[in-house]
Amino acid sequence: MTHDKRIKSLKITIIASGGFALFMFASLFTPLREVMSFFLDLVHMPLDGAQSLNRDTEEVLTAISAGIFFGFCVLLWQVTTEVYVRDPLLGRRMILTSVLSWYVIDTTGSLIVGAWMNAILNTVFLAALITPVLKPAAISNAQTA
Repeated sequence: MTHDKRIKSLKITIIASGGFALFMFASLFTPLREVMSFFLDLVHMPLDGAQSLNRDTEEVLTAISAGIFFGFCVLLWQVTTEVYVRDPLLGRRMILTSVLSWYVIDTTGSLIVGAWMNAILNTVFLAALITPVLKPAAISNAQTA
């Protein structure tokens, strides 16, 4: 995969992830609340309607999570477009460190509370974010000049 394709892949994943964060935010005040309730029920399998976005606690945690997640996406975008573009090794290290830190905490916490489906979804997101940067990009003459 070329460096340009790695950047494009990261951008697509970041945009999709930022969109999910905005969906979470919008679910607090639009009919998307029902879709978010379904998602919460899905990550706590089985689908039994036991989980939903219907209490103050869930709402505030969704607001906080949406904000942190969207901010994380903005940060990843900036690292990708401002650092990884110019310095693939530094950008790679920054992306891997932050994404793996998120993954370990989020996935472990999800497993502790029985939301194993979220661990699976996290793994898909992890793969989409780290696959482009797993193997260090070859440094071309233009990058070293």
